[in-house]
Amino acid sequence: MDELLELLKDVRDDVDFENCESLIDDGILASFDILQIIAAINEEFDVEIPATSIIPANFNSAKAMMALITKLQED
Repeated sequence: MDELLELLKDVRDDVDFENCESLIDDGILASFDILQIIAAINEEFDVEIPATSIIPANFNSAKAMMALITKLQED
């Protein structure tokens, strides 16, 4: 999780990724931010996030993103 939080801070250092649970719902992250996060996750964690997984529920919090990464690594 620490690795993900560092990655997210590199994208947006003004966001409290550790505690925020509504990054998408509250409009904290813009679509460009999401694209940057997806690219960074794909590279850092050696996964490929499919288009069908790019939904708000998977990006509303760092916990949700970590769950997605874990699921993709298991597949």
